[in-house]
Amino acid sequence: MPEVDIKDKNNTVVGKIALSDDFFGVSAKQGVLHEAVVNFLANQRQGTHATKTKGLVSGGGKKPWKQKHTGRARSGSTRSPLWRGGGTIFGPQPRDYSYKLPKKVKRLALMNAFHEKLSNGEVVVLDGLSLEKPRTKDIVSILKSFDLQNKSVLIILPEKHDAVVLSARNIPGVRVVRAADVNVYDVIAHAMLLMTKDAALKLGEIKGS
Repeated sequence: MPEVDIKDKNNTVVGKIALSDDFFGVSAKQGVLHEAVVNFLANQRQGTHATKTKGLVSGGGKKPWKQKHTGRARSGSTRSPLWRGGGTIFGPQPRDYSYKLPKKVKRLALMNAFHEKLSNGEVVVLDGLSLEKPRTKDIVSILKSFDLQNKSVLIILPEKHDAVVLSARNIPGVRVVRAADVNVYDVIAHAMLLMTKDAALKLGEIKGS
């Protein structure tokens, strides 16, 4: 089991924790990570894009000119895609981009993402993180003590803590999530992971979920 230092808010080592090897020690092919990220981004798409076909463009009810003997090409509507102001041919229409990825693949990708972060020294484990009331300065102070004030940071908590969420939401590049809600994209997209000891233990339980 990989052992990691447990630190307090002042970046002082206060102990060690043995992380679950079944979760943090799993390495997989990069293709699994790519597949999970593509799936996550696809599921975030709203798919509300739309263009008007000739049947949706207003006007064009009257035939521009008679069918024959004008010397011009036949035309039935001024809203033909060939005309200025006409409809669009094969334009994007509302659709659902989401698709399901097997749970085992998503779990494997998540474990691999954490393994990569841990191997690269991009994980900090805190003894705890709680605030009596929302105060952005408190979170900024913690980030400064770890020299993370100019980096993107994912803060992982065992359970939702409103004061921490409210304190961090105005800090650029900082996001707070519960251990149960963490996803591959967030792990990869942030330069550093700042998690509490209890959150790390909770992540170790995902292997069997």
